[in-house]
Amino acid sequence: MGYMRKSRIVWAKQLRLLEHFVSGSPARCASRLIGVNKSTGAYYFHRLREIIAYELEQESDEVFAGEIEVDESYFGGKRKGLRGRGATGKVPVFGLLKRGGKVYTKIIPDAYSATLYPIIERKVVPDSIVYTDCWRGYNVLDTSEFKHYRINHSKLFADRHNHINGIENFWNQAKRHMRKFNGVPRSHFGLFLKECGWRFNSPDPLTQLIQLKHWVKRYLN
Repeated sequence: MGYMRKSRIVWAKQLRLLEHFVSGSPARCASRLIGVNKSTGAYYFHRLREIIAYELEQESDEVFAGEIEVDESYFGGKRKGLRGRGATGKVPVFGLLKRGGKVYTKIIPDAYSATLYPIIERKVVPDSIVYTDCWRGYNVLDTSEFKHYRINHSKLFADRHNHINGIENFWNQAKRHMRKFNGVPRSHFGLFLKECGWRFNSPDPLTQLIQLKHWVKRYLN
């Protein structure tokens, strides 16, 4: 992450900013309520997202085992035109979710098997069960070291354990959170995505606040 300049905001106001960040408030709203310049508040929130992304990157070598749901999604872009896979102007994102555990996300250039399989191979323990939909980019899993199960959304949404409801729930949560900001700058999208993953992996607001306080004292104070 490199050097991070210490914050000049007094600690009492930093605490209030942290509480607003945890609650999901936009920086402009939080700044006005607390009484700091809107640019100062926006920059503080940006640095919080940088810290979150940095801390999550330290866990990037963590591997998943057991039952893993895999899916890709598309963020942003124009409302009209193509939707879903290959949609023009959208950011493709790949995600893996361990059932009962954490989610891992990564921005990808495309959703072809040459892109997806190396990520799965790196993040998932061999012989784990991998659930996907019927996208052809997952065909390679049929002859891999993983146990591969597909869900056909055109026929049924879920078949007992054979579903990807967990990762799809995460996509919905992430998109709902980002809609609060009336458009996330493409250059900062990766930070917002990691923030959403952090919120999902540690959903209790009090736990989030305690963790952020710890990180802020380490990097900004």
